[in-house]
Amino acid sequence: MPPTRTEALAPAALDQLFRTARTHNELGGEISDDTLRQLYDLVKWGPTSANMSPARFVFVKSAQAKALLEPALDEGNHAKTMAAPVTVIVGFDEDFHEKLPYLFPHTDAKSWFAGPREGRTAAAFRNGSLQGAYLILAARALGLDTGPMSGFDNAKVDAAFFAGTAIKSNFLVNLGYGNAAKIFPRSPRLSFEEAARIA
Repeated sequence: MPPTRTEALAPAALDQLFRTARTHNELGGEISDDTLRQLYDLVKWGPTSANMSPARFVFVKSAQAKALLEPALDEGNHAKTMAAPVTVIVGFDEDFHEKLPYLFPHTDAKSWFAGPREGRTAAAFRNGSLQGAYLILAARALGLDTGPMSGFDNAKVDAAFFAGTAIKSNFLVNLGYGNAAKIFPRSPRLSFEEAARIA
């Protein structure tokens, strides 16, 4: 049976996901809980090693949750994060292997990651970062704008949101509807020849 070919997305969809999509510093509007659930329901299908799915997401939306996040923000990220409708804490669970009997049931994948928690950190961080990138693209696909960033105190975020767990924060993503008048001119990107080669 010959391999099946999937049609390429239309240029407008590629623009929305990549070419004209921008990182926004001023985000407003409202995002419903239903939209956040739709967002996760797209993100969860992105591939991870052994389907380990180590990312854990906290959608910081309420005033109480924002007050917990606020002390951890660097000065340059404070105002835009507090004003954003939602800020996603993208974390990774270093005990992701506990869910592998459910997520990867056709073999004993849990045993691959048995042992000290530090032995799972690299896999959790790598695959959780992938899932954070899927979140950015999924948000754009749903018509949301994003403002991903570091620039916060991970230890304070972990203490406020993940105390007593094996979850650690990775990065933040502000979500909302962007003000195009407030974005910087588009920065250049490296050419294929500068960044890639065909071996």
